Amino acid sequence: MINYIFTAKGISTEQLSGFFDGWPNPPSPETHLRLLKNSDVIVLAIAQETKRVVGFITAITDHVLSAYIPFLEVLPEYRGRGIGKELVAFMLERLSNLYMIDLLCDQELQAFYARHGMVEARGMMKRNYDNQSGSPFPSSEHAG
Repeated sequence: MINYIFTAKGISTEQLSGFFDGWPNPPSPETHLRLLKNSDVIVLAIAQETKRVVGFITAITDHVLSAYIPFLEVLPEYRGRGIGKELVAFMLERLSNLYMIDLLCDQELQAFYARHGMVEARGMMKRNYDNQSGSPFPSSEHAG
């Protein structure tokens, strides 16, 4: 059974192994935990029997008009069970009072998001692959 929670409180790095599948330089579990704690809105999928995080989605928002969803991931061995669908549904419900909810995804994932009422759009992006494993700066230095 999968439980869904909306906080990283009580989550340890030991519960976060195996994510960022296929990334050449993935964030460490420590960086992943920092990412979760610094996101404005999160939903975690927890396997009840192991207490392991098996999926997550994050959003960054101004809490007024807009939000951006940078991450949705389900561990490879848990894919195909509807966990990603549930994570997106929970996140879109939590952000439903906002005017715009945006994300970038690869073209092969667009049909998945379209089933949740999202539509294709054009955008721009910049990637600093040297920082793919995480920013060297602690999150407190970025607080403004």
